[in-house]
Amino acid sequence: MFDFITFIPRAVMQGIPLLFGSTGETLTEKSGNLNLGIPGIMYVGGICGVIGSFFYEAGKSAAEMNAFLAILIPLLCCLLGSLLMGLLYCFLTVTLRANQNVTGLALTTFGVGFGNFFGGSLIKLSGSELPSIILTNTSNIFRRHLAVGDSTGAFGKLFLSYGFLAYLAVLIALAAARVLNRTRTGLHLRAVGESPNTADAAGVNVSRYKYAATCIGSMIAGLGGLYYVMDYASGMWTNNAFGDRGWLAIALVIFTVWRPNVGVLASFLFGGLYILHMYIPSGMNLAVKELYKMAPYVVTIVVLVLSSMRNKRENQPPASLGLPYFREER
Repeated sequence: MFDFITFIPRAVMQGIPLLFGSTGETLTEKSGNLNLGIPGIMYVGGICGVIGSFFYEAGKSAAEMNAFLAILIPLLCCLLGSLLMGLLYCFLTVTLRANQNVTGLALTTFGVGFGNFFGGSLIKLSGSELPSIILTNTSNIFRRHLAVGDSTGAFGKLFLSYGFLAYLAVLIALAAARVLNRTRTGLHLRAVGESPNTADAAGVNVSRYKYAATCIGSMIAGLGGLYYVMDYASGMWTNNAFGDRGWLAIALVIFTVWRPNVGVLASFLFGGLYILHMYIPSGMNLAVKELYKMAPYVVTIVVLVLSSMRNKRENQPPASLGLPYFREER
């Protein structure tokens, strides 16, 4: 029988990086910026958190570590690294009006190279014989969950067995949905993404909103990389271990029709599809297992096809998505 009690928590944990990435990208795209650099930003967020925790944890036992600092240092390093990536993207696309697609792809390439370079350097500093770093003490602090979760059976396993970043991802997604749909700031942001000319004529600072949305979105996406390393991977950093999660996060934005609250359940669905091959018996037939591994990508393709067939305006991307804004042409 299929073990749902084990499968669902793993699917949730697999989906949390996707939720961080899709929420950050949704905010970015609502401002009219198409940031294909999300995979690289998540990678930079992960390695920056690893750098901070590596130097704090060095030479300390679990008893000597301060839990507050063990969380704060990698968290701030992650947010700072992601913010700098967001600022770089904005400078190139908003200030210099460079092509957004090319800039995003360049940031992804740069982010992966940045992570691999510093990841390899830390591996050499640690003297590890394996091509990886394991930050067990820091990871244990990030992965702490409510003690009551261990004594409440299936309910605790399904809802109370996650680290604080998992709950933070859900709260950020719900807060982002509320800001976008129920506040004046969200109205201005959506106006900038739909028609920057009109928003500018109404007194909205288009460049400021694009910078703010993209930088905040980048920091949120960066937390996905930190979560993957510290929680899902139990503190182990290995170069090129992120796979294609960043690209799935971008696809998730389309799947959720640019609604962060819908992204909560959608990310868990994608997370489940990502690990489905591990829970469905396939015996020694490797071909069947590879077919199961294709599930998230097949769903992504189907979603892209269906999204292109939607006729409702509310299901379409922002009208000015990916287009540079020239104030002089207003």
